[in-house]
Amino acid sequence: MNTIVIADDFVEFRRLVRSKLQGNEFHIVAEAADGPEAVAKAAMLQPDLVLLDIQMPKLNGLEAAAQIRSIAPQSKILFLSQNTDPDIVQSALNDGAAGYLCKSKINHELVPAIEAAISGKRFVGVPQGPPFNYALAGMNGAKNRLR
Repeated sequence: MNTIVIADDFVEFRRLVRSKLQGNEFHIVAEAADGPEAVAKAAMLQPDLVLLDIQMPKLNGLEAAAQIRSIAPQSKILFLSQNTDPDIVQSALNDGAAGYLCKSKINHELVPAIEAAISGKRFVGVPQGPPFNYALAGMNGAKNRLR
């Protein structure tokens, strides 16, 4: 059974994610309400996957992800965020995230995104809009927009 930490500052969203994963082959081992708590839980539990929001208090998701990769290198990171700014998405992927899923798509894409991330594949699920090539996009200061 794959172990998961859910990190999001909204308890209601964490509950929603937990409910979506019930009955699947995933075991939620912890929840975190901010970046430092996510890092601490990942360090202590060494989960297979961390579901991480981009905009969290005290330490944003990109910064938390960098620390998690350092202390729990086998843990995959899948961002779940409302932020669909192409620069932010690209920054997350360039920094080693296994995937990025817009929160509005979790009803249909959460389980496939988790399965892809755990199996070592990249998953990007953001709302449809003008064509955007995430592989070729520039960074344009994405990390600074989160401060």
